Amino acid sequence: MEFLPIFLDLKQRHCFVVGGGDVALRKVRLLLRAGARVELVSLTLCDGLQAMAEQGDIIYCPGHFSPSMLEGKVLVVAATDDALVNRQVHGAATEKNLPVNVVDCPELCSFIFPSIIDRSPVVVAISTGGTSPTLARLIRTKLEALIPAAYGKLATLAEKFRQPVKQRFARVHQRRLFWEDVLQGPVAEQVFAQQLPQAEQTLQQLLDAPELPSKGEVYLIGAGPGDPDLLTFRALRLMQQADVVLYDRLVSPRVLDLVRRDADLIYVGKARADHAMPQEDINQTLADLAKQGKRVCRLKGGDPFIFGRGGEEIETLAEQGVAFQVVPGITAASGCASYAGIPLTHRDYAQSVAFVTGHLKDGSFNINWDGLIHPQQTLVIYMGLVGLPSLCEQLLARGMKADMPAALVQQGTTPEQKVYIGTVESLPELVKKHKVKAPTLVIVGDVVQLHDKLAWFKGTSINS
Repeated sequence: MEFLPIFLDLKQRHCFVVGGGDVALRKVRLLLRAGARVELVSLTLCDGLQAMAEQGDIIYCPGHFSPSMLEGKVLVVAATDDALVNRQVHGAATEKNLPVNVVDCPELCSFIFPSIIDRSPVVVAISTGGTSPTLARLIRTKLEALIPAAYGKLATLAEKFRQPVKQRFARVHQRRLFWEDVLQGPVAEQVFAQQLPQAEQTLQQLLDAPELPSKGEVYLIGAGPGDPDLLTFRALRLMQQADVVLYDRLVSPRVLDLVRRDADLIYVGKARADHAMPQEDINQTLADLAKQGKRVCRLKGGDPFIFGRGGEEIETLAEQGVAFQVVPGITAASGCASYAGIPLTHRDYAQSVAFVTGHLKDGSFNINWDGLIHPQQTLVIYMGLVGLPSLCEQLLARGMKADMPAALVQQGTTPEQKVYIGTVESLPELVKKHKVKAPTLVIVGDVVQLHDKLAWFKGTSINS
C-alpha cells in the first residue's frame, strides 16, 4: 500500500492553493465541496477561478508564492506548470509538516487526490497511488454503474437509527446482523424506489420486533489456487459477511486480504507432519463458533471437495445441526494447468483426466497404479512432491513410457508461478536440481507438450 486511504474533515478549515489555471480550478472545486475555506495565490486566474474570486467563494492573493502564506493552513496544493515553484511549495509545506499535493508529481506528494464517487454521505475513493489517474477514472466509471445514487439516502436513514439500534442490541455482532438485513432487504429496496417514509416505517418495525434469532452459519469456501481474480462472486460476498475466518496455508495472502477487515482470523494450516490444529478440532471449532451465533468462513485453497477435507468438516456440522453453505472454488488442477498452458484434455492427446492425492488420511501413499496408466489420459497428482520418486518409479514399473511428458507447477496462478517441464523419468531430478517446494502440482500426460505453445501467463518456465 503506497498511500494510506483516509478522509479529512476540512469543513471551515483553511486550505492553500498555488496556481490559477484549469488544474487549480478542479482542485479548488473539490476542496469547496468538502466545505474548506480556500485561499489561492497566482499572477493570473482562469475564468472559473476569476468568477469564484469575484463571488467571494475563494480568497485571491495576486502575486508570487511566499512560504509565509502557509501560516494557519491545514493543507496545501501546488498546481502550477512551473517545476521550480512546485518544489518551493513542497519544501515549505514539508517544513511545516503540512499535507501537500503537487499535481502530476507523485514524488512530491504526501497525499494524493483520488478519483471520487460521491453519494454523500457515502463517498468512494479510488487511487492508483498517482501512477495512472486515467486508470482510476476508468475504475470509477465502472463502479458508478454499480452504486445507485440512492445509497446516500440509505446512509442518511441508517445514521438516523444508529443510536436506537445501538441501544436495542448490546452485542456488536447482533447489530451487524441487523444492519446487514436492513441494508440488503426491503428497507433498502424502498429507499431505492424513493419510498423514504415507507422505508423508515419498515426499519422502525424491524427495530421493534423481538430480538434477532441466532444466525450462526458456516461458509465452506473454495479460495481457488491463489489468484484472487478466480474467486466467485458468492465467495467474495460471504467472505465479507463472516465474523470469523479459519484459513489454511494454501490460501494466498492476496485472497485473505479480501475478507472483512474486522473479522477474527484463525490459522489452521497443515504442512506435512505439522498441523496447526488437528482436523477433528477444526471440525468442532466450526460447529462451536456457529452455535455462538457467528458467521464462520472456512476458507480452503482450491476447491473444498477436491482433496480439501471439506466433506469431513460438513459431516460434523450436519451431525450437530449447524447450518452451512458450500461455495465451490477453482481447483488447483484446473487453475494451475490453465495458467501453465496445459489443457487437461485435448482431442489429439487426452480424452480423460484423473485426479489423485499423494497421501491418504493415515499418511500412506496407496494408489491404484494400474488404473492410472491409460493411453490418452492426463494424470494430476495433488500433494505428491514428497513422494515423487516413489510415484515415478511405480508408474514406470507398470508400463508408463519413460519419456512421457510431465510438469511441476509451483505456486500456480500467482506471480511467483514456476513451471518445470520434463518427463516422468526426469521429474525427481528436476525437484533436486531446482529445489522445488510445495505447493506444487504434478501433471503427467501428452498434453504437457502443449505448454510451450499455449502458455500465456507470465511466470518462470524451465525445461529440463
